[in-house]
Amino acid sequence: MKIRFKKKRLRVNLILGIVWIALGTLSIVTDDKIRWTEYGYLVIGILYIGHYLYDLKNQYLTIENGTIRKNGLYGYWKKINLNEINWIKKFAGDYTLKTEQKELKINTELIDKNSLTELNRILAELNLPPEKTPFANNV
Repeated sequence: MKIRFKKKRLRVNLILGIVWIALGTLSIVTDDKIRWTEYGYLVIGILYIGHYLYDLKNQYLTIENGTIRKNGLYGYWKKINLNEINWIKKFAGDYTLKTEQKELKINTELIDKNSLTELNRILAELNLPPEKTPFANNV
């Protein structure tokens, strides 16, 4: 199961990529003397488009086979087992899932509304003591 990004976040990356590519193309086409720095616009645009495509395919979180994984394009993904979670903290709308050795922060501002409902359901089903979960009153 994938916990999806908000569509707004995905659209912003796509639009920024298109704008940077358009600026790069315009600066290369209109200049008589092409400088190597003008290709930087194109590189930035391609990186934004790549980020958009990665996020579109992989989304924010993946929950499968008893694990939750935070996906990241630049190698900052983390993975923890759901059955090893012993504490869920909620602060400023964000969740911090803690195990004995690892910690995973989830920014709920990035998550689509329907996916956030599904994530809350999954986290509420974890067998945690009421003092170690914000979902104790919701079960």
